Amino acid sequence: MENSFSASYKAAGVDITAGYKAVELMQRHIARTMVPGVLSGLGGFGGLFELDMTGLTHPVLVGGTDGVGTKLKLAFLMNRHDTVGVDCVAMCVNDVICCGAKPLFFLDYIAQGKNEPERVAEIVAGVAEGCTQAGCALIGGETAEMPGFYPADEYDLAGFTVGVVEKERILDNSRIAPGDALIALPSSGLHSNGFSLVRKVFQVKEQNLRLYIDELGATLGETLLTPTKIYVKPVLALLEQADVKGISHITGGGFYENIPRSLPKGLCARIEEASLRTPPIFRLLQSMGNIPQRDMFNTYNMGVGMSVVVAKQDAEKAIRALRANGEEAYIMGEVVAGDEGVVLA
Repeated sequence: MENSFSASYKAAGVDITAGYKAVELMQRHIARTMVPGVLSGLGGFGGLFELDMTGLTHPVLVGGTDGVGTKLKLAFLMNRHDTVGVDCVAMCVNDVICCGAKPLFFLDYIAQGKNEPERVAEIVAGVAEGCTQAGCALIGGETAEMPGFYPADEYDLAGFTVGVVEKERILDNSRIAPGDALIALPSSGLHSNGFSLVRKVFQVKEQNLRLYIDELGATLGETLLTPTKIYVKPVLALLEQADVKGISHITGGGFYENIPRSLPKGLCARIEEASLRTPPIFRLLQSMGNIPQRDMFNTYNMGVGMSVVVAKQDAEKAIRALRANGEEAYIMGEVVAGDEGVVLA
């Protein structure tokens, strides 16, 4: 690549040598994510991963893809780029574990108006951290410089993951029944959803983000940029220790859209609202934006990043398993007959 340079392309706004420097800077971050099965390094046309078939008789691959959304606008304003990569990974890997799948590898895509190698490396450091938390490998990606399409100081970030699950252990909703317990896994905050409304309510500007708010115990910007929690390792441990009937990742659409996705027709989730451990940022957002309660539960996770369905008699065992793996899980309701999807009680 030493001889790869185009003065004409650089004059048009694309510096391919900056891309090479970005790859060089991100190498050490990517190295942290290497797991058994990775067969290729950076620079090829595809990432290679060898599937370990040990213990698998009928493996099924599960794919998930997502981006970070307008939460990126906050990263631009604060000039902090090492957290949004965690969000990107989390939104993908948390989805595939809802099927019971273990994430194997991840690829990212960064599109930007101007390639700033140090900024790219910072973004990839966050992606690598997310992969490390999820136990999967970052085996490749793409960095695109697109002057005239994105402003020079902005970028978009998306990615996808592939996981594997034994076919007989795929989680579906076929065994869920009235009386089953709904277990809440606490979120780390807003995660990566509803930020168009967040930015409108808080009139997001750099000076506002740097305000320290006693109720939050941090600046507004620090609170809003808190990365999405990754639930892979505790959930995989739970699946080995308890009979899990269903899992929901609470993302955009909140309770009303996501929890019913793991329930069969004719059943709904009865949530004890008083049991929820909702962080202060949600109350502040609701009060400042004068947002109706239903809209909050239909947009945000309200402190619950993931819900798990188990039989009532297995609930305490499941909670112990989750707490042993760092999740302060608790019962937030039960499955009941009905077609409402979610009922707040």
